[in-house]
Amino acid sequence: MAGRTIAIGDVHGEAEHLERLWSRLPALDREDTVVFLGDYIDRGRGSRVVLERLMRWHERTPARLVFLRGNHEAGWLKVVDGGGWPGFVVPPNNGCWQTAVAYGVPLEDPEEPGRAFYAALLAGSFFPREHLDWMRKLDWYYEDAHAIYVHAGLPRIDGRFVHPAEELGHPDLVWQRDLEFFRGYRGKRVVCGHTATVQLPQELSTYTPDDPTDTWIRGDVIVVDTKCGKRDGYLSAIELPALRVYESR
Repeated sequence: MAGRTIAIGDVHGEAEHLERLWSRLPALDREDTVVFLGDYIDRGRGSRVVLERLMRWHERTPARLVFLRGNHEAGWLKVVDGGGWPGFVVPPNNGCWQTAVAYGVPLEDPEEPGRAFYAALLAGSFFPREHLDWMRKLDWYYEDAHAIYVHAGLPRIDGRFVHPAEELGHPDLVWQRDLEFFRGYRGKRVVCGHTATVQLPQELSTYTPDDPTDTWIRGDVIVVDTKCGKRDGYLSAIELPALRVYESR
């Protein structure tokens, strides 16, 4: 069936999950589109591998490929282009340490990382120029006949959720976790990642409501961040318009 769109959730440095999920997708042709929803790096051990593979992903498929910007790509670009961001790179839960290690920065003692490790982390100096250039070109959103695709959700301005074209580059496109968006947004369907589905109101999901770790679907909003890169997490994707879900677990 041509004309499908497959949206893939947050990869977070998990190259094996990415490969496993891709192997389970249907055969695609040039009339199909694959949208990666951002957050390719951090947390998992394979951030560099993931980026290098995605940069050449067009060699794998005739389908159109769309790569969106996630908050982790936006965060690292702020580090590199804006002179650092300790509040993003230093907290271990953000997974930035794993990315530095994946790019070859020595970390002999996780309990006491050392001055050289922190210096590289705070500057993002280990990223090759071509990787940074690729991240700078990532799209803020994508739209087709089926849905609007964005990393985190739509910005709420003056009490309403606005189309991403109205606020291109707005932080909420990659950072927002406004529960009201997930509960109350009405409009053209939005597909996003960023917020782990287990954190969303399960009583509103019509997709396997007995499994809170699964893809989350509430009419006009679909979320496919199933904690890839975290313990017991995995990678998910959804095919539109059929609403067929694929998983790496």
